[in-house]
Amino acid sequence: MDQETQQYYDTYFSLFLTDGWKQLMQDFGNNAVQINSIEATKDADDMFFRKGQLNVLAHLLNMETIVKTNYEEASKPPEEDD
Repeated sequence: MDQETQQYYDTYFSLFLTDGWKQLMQDFGNNAVQINSIEATKDADDMFFRKGQLNVLAHLLNMETIVKTNYEEASKPPEEDD
């Protein structure tokens, strides 16, 4: 892995350790529960809007796992062909 890519991942790993990140993820998790409420949905357009919001929130809530998984894959030595 080159230095620039390593720095990219290190920056994310530093971010994930901060109290601000943890607080943001907790707030997003709480928001996802509220957005996912069927009772608050007005019509089909609102439902699709909420679906989009949940998609974005899911990506952000899974960001730490996504980055760690990508880092592990990028850190593996290339497989040799026989």
